[in-house]
Amino acid sequence: MEAVVRRAYGSPEVIRVEEVPRPTPGPGQVLVEVRAAAINPLDWHFMRGEPRAMRLQTGLRAPKDPRMGQDLAGVVVELGEGVTRWKVGDEVLGSCLGALAEYAVAGEGDLAGKPEAMSFAEASGLACAGLTAIQGLRDNAHLSAGQRLLVTGAGGGVGHLAVQLGKAWGAHVTGVCSTRNVDLVLSLGADEVVDYSREDFTQTARPYDVIFDLAATRSHRELRRITTPKGALLVAGASPSRPLRHVLWGVLTAPFVSQHQPTYTARWSGTDLEELSRLVEAGSLRVEVSRTYPLEQAGEAIGHVEEGHARGKVVVEL
Repeated sequence: MEAVVRRAYGSPEVIRVEEVPRPTPGPGQVLVEVRAAAINPLDWHFMRGEPRAMRLQTGLRAPKDPRMGQDLAGVVVELGEGVTRWKVGDEVLGSCLGALAEYAVAGEGDLAGKPEAMSFAEASGLACAGLTAIQGLRDNAHLSAGQRLLVTGAGGGVGHLAVQLGKAWGAHVTGVCSTRNVDLVLSLGADEVVDYSREDFTQTARPYDVIFDLAATRSHRELRRITTPKGALLVAGASPSRPLRHVLWGVLTAPFVSQHQPTYTARWSGTDLEELSRLVEAGSLRVEVSRTYPLEQAGEAIGHVEEGHARGKVVVEL
């Protein structure tokens, strides 16, 4: 089968498509024929081996495991021993290492049923971005109906899902994005949209109960100033060093402020993925796919996401 690999760290030029053996599912695993695989920021971090500390796990001088990709949607074609949740022919979405390939092995619990309302390309973009959004807003910021929510990077992979979740939960949502994404964010149901090239969103007269910062362009002090005294300032994604600076500032200022400044890493949750799927089926959530690439152009797809201005999700279709 064909699979995307990188044998060295570096730019998109290190990404190759090679012929590799088709994997076999072990106990508790299923083999998925991949129809689409979404690109996430984590993919370019794996490609470059950055931040360097991650190489302690992935390989100091070269990748220990050449496989690439994590989010997929496809069809179950083979079951490992003991699998009872799925049957051959089921359409699924989820995450596993090596999603950028014709076939990939995933744990039985790492998959959810693909909503009929979604294409395979759309379904492939739900797992990582959706889990980041739902766990950030619900579990860490404790967003509730009637609150004012600000989402920066509202046109991006996590951001465009966060806008929709906020609306589904009854919040008043303001999205910050570029000019070319204003139409998208409005179509997602945002109550207000700020074009950051024309307006400084930190100059608002009304503070926000929850700020979900995905753009990583403004300082911690600027964001805290427009957060209500007992509000939540949540940072995720973007530059690997930027959230760390927010964490440090959060720790240093925590004794002196009443605002909630949580830090978190999205965790795998089949229950949350099923909840996202239910919201899709109910018409409250959709995945915007802005670009699709063939497998042989996976390097270009990863490079586009690395640039930081992707609209919605970027997907490799097989």
